Amino acid sequence: MKLIRDLSQLDDTLRGGAVTIGNFDGVHRGHARIVEQLKNLATKHNGPAKVFTFDPHPVRLLRPQLAPPPLTWTSRKALLLEELGVDVTVVYPTNPSLLELSAEDFFQQIIVDALGAKALVEGPNFAFGKGREGTIEVLQLLCDTNEVELQVVQPLLEEEDYVSSSRIRRAVAAGDIDSARRDLTRPYRLRGMVTHGMKRGSEIGFPTANLDAIDTLIPAPGVYAGVAITESCSLPAAIHVGGNPTFKEDDHKFEVHIIGFEGNLYGQIMEVDMLSRIRGTVSFESAAQLKSQLQQDVAEAREIATEYLMRSRG
Repeated sequence: MKLIRDLSQLDDTLRGGAVTIGNFDGVHRGHARIVEQLKNLATKHNGPAKVFTFDPHPVRLLRPQLAPPPLTWTSRKALLLEELGVDVTVVYPTNPSLLELSAEDFFQQIIVDALGAKALVEGPNFAFGKGREGTIEVLQLLCDTNEVELQVVQPLLEEEDYVSSSRIRRAVAAGDIDSARRDLTRPYRLRGMVTHGMKRGSEIGFPTANLDAIDTLIPAPGVYAGVAITESCSLPAAIHVGGNPTFKEDDHKFEVHIIGFEGNLYGQIMEVDMLSRIRGTVSFESAAQLKSQLQQDVAEAREIATEYLMRSRG
């Protein structure tokens, strides 16, 4: 994986070719359509297929109160793009100087001088430069002037709505992991640090790893099937998000019961692929009733996750 954070690291082998610019949050099937055309143009112009993205999202500097919670962290995004066939991902540090560049200066300094682009691929709503003054029409004029080929890719329309990061965020926030999974190129993944919890799960036979410091959007409360990814293995998991009304606990938690795992994970980073929502959060009259329901939840989660793992391992 080539992930570059400094434009000075772009040697001659990484210049030229085709470039697409955007946030690519989540890396969904609409992004895959853009990347497919990016690869075609890169081949045509005998150069690499490059994605130019930003860290952090420009909105976090311009209007932080409106910044959406991310779907993907940077290194994960680069890996997903590499899976689609991208040769190099350039992650540019967003700063006030970048945001002050006019559309013309951004095009000259970044696209022409730094990236050496021979071709660009963008969506019809692409905008760049200070105040988003660089519309797709402005981009076409600049490309024509500088002999850079421009291809505009229409967004992917499905069920009378466009596949987009915003649509996926709405699905995840509502707990509709199944819809989000259909739109993404890979299952929705979170990561966090394993910390100590109340040990309620252990008391009734379902020990959990409690994740803190999750840096992406957390799904709505409920019970989910997924895959837990540790340093040593990937195993089916039943995941609980939210409070524990049975024990009158309102703290919002992210708890992962790794099916068939025994060991100590405290202090480790764990990643979790969310596959499907099993049910919402329910208050049970007793711990025994909760345990009975958890047995059903774990059995369903095991079936869903095992089937997914068998397919993914081919």
